Amino acid sequence: MRRAQFDPISELSTARDTVGVCPVVTPFGVPAHLVSRYDDVREVLSDSVRFSTADRHALMPPDAAGPTEQEYAQARVGNLLAYDPPEHTRLRRMLTPEFTMRRMRALEPRIVDIVSAALDDVERAGRPADLVSTFALPVPSLVICELLGVPYADRAEFQRRTVDQLDASHPPEHRLALQQASRAYMATLVERARRDPGEDILGMLVREHGDDISAEELVGIASLLLLAGHETTANMLGLGTLALLRHPDQLARVRDDPASVEPAVEELLRWLSIVHAGIPRTATTEVTIAGSTIAAGEHVVLALPGANRDPALVDDPDRLDITREPAGHVAFGHGLHHCLGAPLARLELRIAYPALLRRFPGLALAVPYEQIAFRPYSVIHGLQALPVTW
Repeated sequence: MRRAQFDPISELSTARDTVGVCPVVTPFGVPAHLVSRYDDVREVLSDSVRFSTADRHALMPPDAAGPTEQEYAQARVGNLLAYDPPEHTRLRRMLTPEFTMRRMRALEPRIVDIVSAALDDVERAGRPADLVSTFALPVPSLVICELLGVPYADRAEFQRRTVDQLDASHPPEHRLALQQASRAYMATLVERARRDPGEDILGMLVREHGDDISAEELVGIASLLLLAGHETTANMLGLGTLALLRHPDQLARVRDDPASVEPAVEELLRWLSIVHAGIPRTATTEVTIAGSTIAAGEHVVLALPGANRDPALVDDPDRLDITREPAGHVAFGHGLHHCLGAPLARLELRIAYPALLRRFPGLALAVPYEQIAFRPYSVIHGLQALPVTW
């Protein structure tokens, strides 16, 4: 799903404002129905009975070359996004306590330290600096290291492998090899946690649910947390900073007024909607959405940017306005698969944006805006680089 810099492409807005549902072919080559209106998107997200995420064919055509059924089954173990109830319910219930506000408050001092150290690195690197590679990528990577209990000696290699794994420019076979290497490393973390459970998520799961969760499920959970918690927050940090630089009055509010930070984060999440669509759904029965009939077995893709820019959600939706009352956006999804790590992502953004802007009050683009390279075809919207000076 393409973007026009910050905005959804005009074809998406037109589809939302006219038909509401239209036929598309996904980047995986699968025919699907694209749902783009806010109310319709929420309806699909709310209904895990009629719309399943467990069908592998939503990700690739039945005749496509790809993982075998056995390989796919192994890769999906522990991945909550590929589960329907009751499997999803069982695992999510185990994980939810790790993402409560109480746990986030306990993690906050470490995030503050990680952000401060990253800003020290930016300052030492000197001007101009690429804010993506020096700040936006390292911060969530190191937070994930804290969550998963990655030993300090492994963190540099962990960061390098994570960035490499998430680089969409690599050919599929190379990315598959990186994923396999990542899962192999996660298996060592799980083995360590089973021997000596610490205070991280894997240690908690072993201590409290060791008899009810398999090693393979723990590896899958760790892999999902890495992918879902790193790339998304990193791209929000880069794109959100650029958006604020393009709106200097709003940037000043975030920098100078602590009360403005929380609504600013919510508005940036809505306006940017960096996750294009999330996991495709498969209709389990015939259903009608926005007057369009979707047959059982057909696939549904949700246009989250279209939904979050729907005039039915907020007035003048294409305008960034951090003074809005926070709307019920779907940037983190909705319903059963609402992002488990949303409290952590919000906390990272609320800490990182004002810290960056206070450290560098003269922050500015080091190149003309027209030279900023977006990633319009990426699975998650973002920037290739963000050259800045101060």
